[in-house]
Amino acid sequence: MMRQYELLERVSAYKPDVDENLLNKAYVYAMQKHGSQTRANGDPYFSHPLEVAAILTDLRLDEATIAVALLHDTIEDTDATRKEIDELFGEDIGALVEGLTKLKRIDMVSKEARQGENLRRLLLAVADDVRVLLVKLADRLHNMRTLNFVPVEKRARIAQETMDIYAPLAGRMGIQDIRDELEHLSFMHLNPTAFKTVTEHLEELHEKNVDLISSIEQDLSTKLQDHKIAASVTSREKRAYSVFRKMERRALSFEQLSDIFGFRIIVDTTEDCYRALGIVHTSWSTVPGRFKDYISTPKGNGYQSIHTTVVGPSNERVELQIRTAEMNAVAEHGIAAHALYKDVTNGDASSGADRVDWDSGVYGWLRSTIALLAEGDNPDEFLEHTKLELFLDQVFCFTPKGRLIALPRGATPIDFAYAVHTELGDSCVGCKINGRIMPVVTELHNGDEVDVIRAKGQVPPTAWESIAVTGKARAAIRRATKKAVQEQYSGLGTTILERAFERAGKTYSVDVLQSGLKRLARKSVEEVLAAVGRGELISSDVVKAVYPDYQDERVTQKSKSFASDGWFGMKGAAGIIFKVPGRKKSKPKSTAASIPIRGHSKDQSVRFAPDGGAVPGDRIVGIMTPGEGITIYPIQSPALQAFEDRNDQWLDVRWDIDENNHERFPARLVVTAINEPGTLAKIADLVARNDGNIHSLEMVTTAADFTKMQIDVEVWDLKHLNRLIREIRGLKIVSRVERVNG
Repeated sequence: MMRQYELLERVSAYKPDVDENLLNKAYVYAMQKHGSQTRANGDPYFSHPLEVAAILTDLRLDEATIAVALLHDTIEDTDATRKEIDELFGEDIGALVEGLTKLKRIDMVSKEARQGENLRRLLLAVADDVRVLLVKLADRLHNMRTLNFVPVEKRARIAQETMDIYAPLAGRMGIQDIRDELEHLSFMHLNPTAFKTVTEHLEELHEKNVDLISSIEQDLSTKLQDHKIAASVTSREKRAYSVFRKMERRALSFEQLSDIFGFRIIVDTTEDCYRALGIVHTSWSTVPGRFKDYISTPKGNGYQSIHTTVVGPSNERVELQIRTAEMNAVAEHGIAAHALYKDVTNGDASSGADRVDWDSGVYGWLRSTIALLAEGDNPDEFLEHTKLELFLDQVFCFTPKGRLIALPRGATPIDFAYAVHTELGDSCVGCKINGRIMPVVTELHNGDEVDVIRAKGQVPPTAWESIAVTGKARAAIRRATKKAVQEQYSGLGTTILERAFERAGKTYSVDVLQSGLKRLARKSVEEVLAAVGRGELISSDVVKAVYPDYQDERVTQKSKSFASDGWFGMKGAAGIIFKVPGRKKSKPKSTAASIPIRGHSKDQSVRFAPDGGAVPGDRIVGIMTPGEGITIYPIQSPALQAFEDRNDQWLDVRWDIDENNHERFPARLVVTAINEPGTLAKIADLVARNDGNIHSLEMVTTAADFTKMQIDVEVWDLKHLNRLIREIRGLKIVSRVERVNG
């Protein structure tokens, strides 16, 4: 464990005027508070904050940040208080320590909501002071280094969270060294077999190419020196996870990879970067499509460098990065090395007066992500959107007026419109890309100029949510969709909750629900009602959120519950044949004589498709199966995909309905309805009143609030069926009705 004087020496090595009193006081206070606490490996717990502080000294951070690292677990894991830390170390350090405190005291319904709320709080704290993020990443890095001592059942979850959130977050902030190590350690625990295989290949390749690497370094250095360019040339090797990800993404074998080794050229000035590039390109052949200039167009995290690939000595592909020493510092340490951050850390850390310039492009992604917090997303959605944003590389596009818009790779004009302004996205009906009218689903590329076509009163289609790539676009589309359907589901949710509270013997009111919003991770009562109506929230969870002492005593039993809950609350309605668990399902009775169609020989056996049937009015086709006869399918049946390449089996058939025909035809419906006494009776009664007949019924799933049932009905024709669906959908107890075609 690092000694007190060793920590001071590490900081004073890059900051001679270090505040020794602050560090000494923080060291002693944290050691006393953690006292006899130990970590999973048996080491004193204080060794953890000390190692976190050591990681931050490698990033050359100020003593205030190092002090926060020493104190970061005191509020959470000891009897220390925010007030005490404010009095001893100042309010600024107290705020940073509190911002790093995890959410152990947050009582939420789901783990996803808890994780999303954790990320919310972290980013909000980062918005106030970026040092929170630096300490958090160092904290996670040390935890990953000691993950072997954590119980096996927890390792995968922690490693996956690191891979999903913390590693890409470090990358977005430009702290590449920490990102690489976090990915490396996560990969080792998530996929140990692949990790071992790739690592062994890399070791073998390194031994094989030691001389070649040295030769390329020497050739590059000599050529630059001949042209009087002072440069440092070093080789670098990709880590195991980076190699594995490229192999997986491009479906390549290890032997097919050509850029496992790369070389970095560090020069004095930006002008020297381009001079060095000219020398390299005139000395060796370039590889087409492998040149990127991130100096003239920096990445969103402030990264600047020139990337190129040439066919170098021994006809080997050589990947080069050319940058200045300052660019290299930002590339490796990102936000910690950036000049704007240095302005903060060189100031009075305890005053809290100086802050990072959030209008800088370096922090554009983080600023836009934090803006999502005010857009009304619940924690689950925010977590989903943030993961999407973290993982994607960028493309740069332009508005007609020349404004540069950075978007994730794979983005469409939909994402572009929302990136410019939410109102522009909501009113988008089309676009022009480089002057040509193109579909809004077109993938954008670097340098595209996008002109969004608008229309008043336009509402974004729901399908756009699955097309959009950015969290901002998805959030806006989802909000528009929610607004349109919220009233419909709110009424259904109100009915469910009123009865749930009545069963529990509790009082229901809007004011009562208001008290449970925090535990349900929802912002309004309307949002809770809609979530219950959609089946996203279970009514018993809502009761528990409002009345924590409530215990749900309802017992669900598969066959018994139907009778006890009143599913059979009618007698012989609509001629129903019920499916009993364990018995063979009853099939609709159909013979060749009972299917009036033209287009086949009368001596051939004809039957309906077993799952869903068909009704007059449907466009139908016949499939001839040797030995089985003809099966009639509606044209929209997904089962027909299996016969796409069997043209010889398709028959052109049509309905041949006699006006005097008095035969019903089979159709299948899936109905999702409230699970309460009498629900089935109401549906069956409605079917009977609309001159339909229920032939068979199966309970597909039964949950606390909703039951999904599969109903085979018999109707006269398509018009009759559509009317029946419309009537069922209109019942207040019904959430969803769909026709199913086998």
